[in-house]
Amino acid sequence: MVAQSPDGTQPRRRQRRWIVTVLAALTATLIALFTVTVDRRVDAGIVEEWQAPGFYRTTGSEASAPPGTIVRSERLLSAPTGSEAWRVLFHSTDVLGHDILTSGIVVAPVGTAPAEGRTIVSWGHPTTGAAQRCAPSVGVDPFILIEGLRDFLEAGYVVVAADYSGMGAAGPASYLIGATEGNNLLDAARAARSLPTGASDRLVLWGHSQGGHAALFAGQRAATYAPELALEAVAVAAPATDLGGLMNADIGDVSGVTISAYAFAAFSSVYGPSTPDADLSDILTPAGAAAVPAMAKLCLFGQNKQLHAIATPLIGRFLSSDPATTEPWKTMLADNTPGATALPVPLFVAQGLDDTLVHPELTSDFVRHEKDLGVDVVYDEIPGTGHGEVALRAVPKVLPWLASVGGGPE
Repeated sequence: MVAQSPDGTQPRRRQRRWIVTVLAALTATLIALFTVTVDRRVDAGIVEEWQAPGFYRTTGSEASAPPGTIVRSERLLSAPTGSEAWRVLFHSTDVLGHDILTSGIVVAPVGTAPAEGRTIVSWGHPTTGAAQRCAPSVGVDPFILIEGLRDFLEAGYVVVAADYSGMGAAGPASYLIGATEGNNLLDAARAARSLPTGASDRLVLWGHSQGGHAALFAGQRAATYAPELALEAVAVAAPATDLGGLMNADIGDVSGVTISAYAFAAFSSVYGPSTPDADLSDILTPAGAAAVPAMAKLCLFGQNKQLHAIATPLIGRFLSSDPATTEPWKTMLADNTPGATALPVPLFVAQGLDDTLVHPELTSDFVRHEKDLGVDVVYDEIPGTGHGEVALRAVPKVLPWLASVGGGPE
């Protein structure tokens, strides 16, 4: 016979109920704490997205200023816990040398920076589109696309993320236009030093896909364009490198048609006025040329269905000739392919071996080219990894690599 407690409850059963009750209470507390954090960020993000259009508004008559000069900034209350963040509008320079305005965000750890200051990570985001509303800094969560953000903040870096020209703030197109994208990344780092972030002059560049393309060009241009910044290292994941080869490899599916449309729209807009022969009808079918302007206005996120509706009928019916062999497109693609000059700092390249957008063989060719130029390259080929996951999976190796080559947070 089992002994009973005064209230008739068996001791072990009552103990189990007590344990379950305590665990339930602890779980509820953790959920509540997490929910408060998430709700705080979401609520702030909704308000900030609603207020954003006024922040990006420009008149076109703003006075010129040195690249990196901030026109306006505002704190983002949706910053990840343990950090403080700003949305910024700043001066930059496009491929033609024009003073332009572009936008982005700056994120820094909370707390006093070390005496020597914090190293800056300038992040290049992957393709989100090419239109103003496709800018990552515009959304409810402008931090979500910064792959490795929490890791970099916890390590003590300041992280900056440019939208690229023509996104967020009005400006000339920049999609896969290397000099413009690269300048934007460097000028975002300059802007970070004007805010109370504790940022030093030390800089590392980190980018994924289109952002890898931007980071590579920023690395090539840093010494001459932003000599006051001490570039330490460049890290990229599945970067867009051989543009002609990339387009030819991808043109047989919806993604290839979409990316090519973004690029052809940008090249035609930027180079067309000074390159009369840069006519879309020379490389695209009539249906393809007619579709490009509409596709260039659509974002990958939120408007994917519309993009697919336009691009799918064009598969196999988009190009009329090969842009990689047809002038002046051949020269424009070559001019915007990274690797014309050697990077002056160590390079880390990550590539998913299951990537069907940036094909592993193209990245391997680029790595060999960089090594032939004398660049110190670490190449991380990641099995079982596609295009979307490669940057996140590379972060655990990128951070210790940065520390080993002098690009640590100090």
